Amino acid sequence: MRLLRKNSASGASAPTSIFEHYVESIPTYQTAIDAVPGWNHAFPPETGVKAGHAHLYDDPRINWCIEQSGSILGKSVLELGPLEAMHTYMLALAGAHHIDAVEANTLAYIRCLISREILKIENASFLLGNFIKWMEQPDVHYDLVVASGVLYHSSDPLRLLELISKITDSFYIWTHYFDDVLNSPKDLRGVPFSGLVEQRTFHGEMFEIHERSYYKAWRDPKFCGGFQDRHFWMKKVDILRFIHLAGFDTATAHDTPEHINGPSISIFAKRKQQ
Repeated sequence: MRLLRKNSASGASAPTSIFEHYVESIPTYQTAIDAVPGWNHAFPPETGVKAGHAHLYDDPRINWCIEQSGSILGKSVLELGPLEAMHTYMLALAGAHHIDAVEANTLAYIRCLISREILKIENASFLLGNFIKWMEQPDVHYDLVVASGVLYHSSDPLRLLELISKITDSFYIWTHYFDDVLNSPKDLRGVPFSGLVEQRTFHGEMFEIHERSYYKAWRDPKFCGGFQDRHFWMKKVDILRFIHLAGFDTATAHDTPEHINGPSISIFAKRKQQ
């Protein structure tokens, strides 16, 4: 016995809704961007897409890093925390042979993959996971390590610096640093600090690290911090002292004590000649 489907009086089927997570519109790069929340960075104007507001696809800090390096043409690069791949894009354009970009934030990782497609970054691999564990693997070595915006998010910044210094002869860091001005009750930038100061040793010397909270900022899809709500900032003098003890000479730039989120600096390190 055949069962006949009853139609409406007009003879048309009732409209059906589109399943969640499907896109019915014409495929564009913008639909890919809109599918993932939390964009921080803008794309180059010629791409014709809109994402975040920070124009880091031509970041003077990375240009300075490349200048300090002399050239990265044909070099292997490890990038820690690429976020949305704008610095990866710059390193690729500068001629890096290959870039391993390690990102722990799943949303940021997906945004990196979208950026790779839009910006046609051919010489980079984006890896999801903990870059500490990546660097702890045996026989890991790169010509250059780029660590922009990660040191101050670390729960153990000395361990991070130690690992970087073991796997390369040249590295770049942009980081916030702790300064006594943040202890002033008039400076709101100091509010997230708990007051806890821990001491760690390296090569027989003592270093202080200052505990800081994210104040539940991780609830925002734009959040680009560390794994947990416990991270430590170092003083500028201690960062430089640690790098020198590890066997590197340093150059500095972009030292900005008045930065809205706390004092910050660029550091380029090259292993001392034997």
